Amino acid sequence: MQRCDYLLSQLDVLEAESIQIIREVAAEFEKPVLLFSGGKDSIVMLRLAQKAFWPAPIPFPVMHVDTGHNFPEVIDFRDRRVAETGVRLVVASVQESIDGGRVVEETGRRASRNRLQTTTLLDAIEEHGFDAAFGGARRDEEKARAKERVVSFRDEFGQWDPKNQRPELWNLYNTRIRRGEHVRVFPLSNWTELDIWDYVRREELELPSIYFAHTREVFERDGMLLADLPYTNRGEDEPAFEATVRYRTVGDASCTGAVKSAAVTLEQVIEEIASTRITERGQTRADDRASEAAMEDRKKEGYF
Repeated sequence: MQRCDYLLSQLDVLEAESIQIIREVAAEFEKPVLLFSGGKDSIVMLRLAQKAFWPAPIPFPVMHVDTGHNFPEVIDFRDRRVAETGVRLVVASVQESIDGGRVVEETGRRASRNRLQTTTLLDAIEEHGFDAAFGGARRDEEKARAKERVVSFRDEFGQWDPKNQRPELWNLYNTRIRRGEHVRVFPLSNWTELDIWDYVRREELELPSIYFAHTREVFERDGMLLADLPYTNRGEDEPAFEATVRYRTVGDASCTGAVKSAAVTLEQVIEEIASTRITERGQTRADDRASEAAMEDRKKEGYF
């Protein structure tokens, strides 16, 4: 008898694990939602959700927590990609939270709406009755995210307790919750940034243009290059200049930095990522530099 060896690639294994997680959650929960920002991780998650239920449509909506201070290229891409997929988009607006008195907008040079997203997210989850929210967080991004389980329990206040997490032995997930509680689910937990880019290449996924080198007006603050936009509060001592940059991650423009780069193709970006030793958030997210435990503090409050 001829022996046939069937070997899966690293991407095949990661894809299969993520699809299994997505299907498990869709089966166990009544109202899941997929958090979709138009960034590379959520784009990969959307493709995985398509594959998980193909040829049927994705059986849950996608939601974007919109700070109102986003990169226009990303919002345009978000709307176009959602329309192509045919999935329902829920937009939770930080501006509406400010107008309604739910949160108070920060002031000053380093003001950002990034932290305000927590209240908007929790309000939207309660309003729509979502009991599971898929997020694109990966363990290689940041120390607090490395502590997170795949299925992460949130109490009735939307808060996370890193010291009281449910075990996940043999990839078995405890999905039991009571009314008012919910879980965050991270199908990409075991992926790395390089895995994401390799999958984008393999699946021929389109990305927003800001992920590739382009010319932009920027200014330097605390060693980061921020886009010169009306809501980035550039000071007089922070002169703007033109530079060729790209973004490794996308988020609120007031706290998301660019990196100098000449990588205009997918292959060139992958080559850059393969050679770097600095995480994307460590290099380009000002909100993670506030303190050693900045991300963990936000996550305890209910952040992504």
